[in-house]
Amino acid sequence: MPLKAVLFDFNGVIIDDENLHQELINEILLGENLRPQPEEYQQFCLGRSDRDCLDNLLRRRGRFITPDYLDKLIAQKTQAYQTRLGTIDPFPFFPGVKEFIHQLTQGGIVGAIVTGAIRQEVMIALERGQLKEFFGVIVTAEDVCQGKPDPEGYLLGVKRLQQIYPEMDIEVGDCLAIEDTFTGIEAAKKAGLAIVGIAHTYPFHMLQRRCNWAIDQFEALELDRVRQVWGAEPVSKSISGR
Repeated sequence: MPLKAVLFDFNGVIIDDENLHQELINEILLGENLRPQPEEYQQFCLGRSDRDCLDNLLRRRGRFITPDYLDKLIAQKTQAYQTRLGTIDPFPFFPGVKEFIHQLTQGGIVGAIVTGAIRQEVMIALERGQLKEFFGVIVTAEDVCQGKPDPEGYLLGVKRLQQIYPEMDIEVGDCLAIEDTFTGIEAAKKAGLAIVGIAHTYPFHMLQRRCNWAIDQFEALELDRVRQVWGAEPVSKSISGR
């Protein structure tokens, strides 16, 4: 079956902002009189929504906060994120991502975003990069009850693609997910999608063991090669950045 849709994670795949997120989470912890620990961020925040991240970190430290207070902390982080992102020039898109998205557009392949980020943050980036038109479906933290590694976001993304593009007869087996974290990979795998792991956050060899394919950067993911492998054999570790 042909490749019909690509579902992208957002932070760490399209936009290089993980250090900014960690910095802002650390500031919130310090404001709560808690010392940030890098290993905790890696374990409880990478690939997860701000809500899950903060809830996990605070509970681990013995803090049981109300939903309203958690909403306040998330709003605080969101405001700070937007302010600081607006000062970054050039905008921190990963090299090659915009070119790959344009390849997909020219090849008649539709796109979606499935992310734990909030919608407002995603839209700022897409508008800045003039990429909004490509993503007919955007699933964000506000759209799901369970964040990654739960597959809810990916299943919803595929369902919405089916609704928006009924003429394409999109099934899960026609879709490719692009992820950079173990949490996101697990979510896509549970949803039944083939997965490209991109080594923006973890080393290539660690992704290679968990994904169908692994690449170092978007320049290694050529659409013609993807289609050749996709149509020629079962999805396997046939495309790599090495």
